[in-house]
Amino acid sequence: MTNPSLAGRFKTEDTILAGWISLPEPLVAEACVRAGFSALVVDLQHGQVDMLSATRIIAGIRHAGGRAMLRIPVGEYATASRLLDAGADAVIAPMIETVADAEAFASFVKYPPLGTRSWGPTRAVQLSGGTPEAYRTGANGETLAIAMIETLTALRNVEAILALPGIDGVFVGPADLSIALSNGAALDVDAPDAVAAFRTIADAARAAGKIAGIYAVDPAHARRCFGMGFRFATLMSDLGYLTAGAKAAIAAARS
Repeated sequence: MTNPSLAGRFKTEDTILAGWISLPEPLVAEACVRAGFSALVVDLQHGQVDMLSATRIIAGIRHAGGRAMLRIPVGEYATASRLLDAGADAVIAPMIETVADAEAFASFVKYPPLGTRSWGPTRAVQLSGGTPEAYRTGANGETLAIAMIETLTALRNVEAILALPGIDGVFVGPADLSIALSNGAALDVDAPDAVAAFRTIADAARAAGKIAGIYAVDPAHARRCFGMGFRFATLMSDLGYLTAGAKAAIAAARS
């Protein structure tokens, strides 16, 4: 069975609906791929995933036929390189606010001349099924650096961030951005000023020829985000899938 890279899928698919993984159990991620998600975001920022579980989760995702995007903790750019060495397709960096932030992040994702990523992708080469040299020559185009836009400063700088050669796209943190836009008054991803900001970001990415993604709180929200022009949306989370499935099964058994 072929398993196109995430970068390859973005070239052939208009939109990608991805799952969200916060639990450190590889079987949960694998089950989400087998349920139908072609890609998953694995959360090392707010989730329970550490480096060891992340390496195992990446392998489980790949063996199930999916592709792995990993969100690193704030400012831990060196972790981005380690996750790519473990076979990640993309790294999402939170709280990127300035061009300098984006440049620092991209430098750990890209090999020279785009960045300064150190060589050592042993597991990534194994999972690719190719040679080390094939991985090296293709990595800058196949491994994606995604900068999160979730503050007012980041929103003001989004076009400049997207203009950087080492940045492949942006990912909206709708909760944090809506809080920032309301000056801390509310978390409302459907507030008019929040929606307008989301559209601005999606439009900027499209104009730059790059990828825009966003976290969707539910299926209806995901549909609205695709309608705004986002290329990928992450849907809910593994805890949400487990809770919703359990509730539905319990309700059906008791009906």
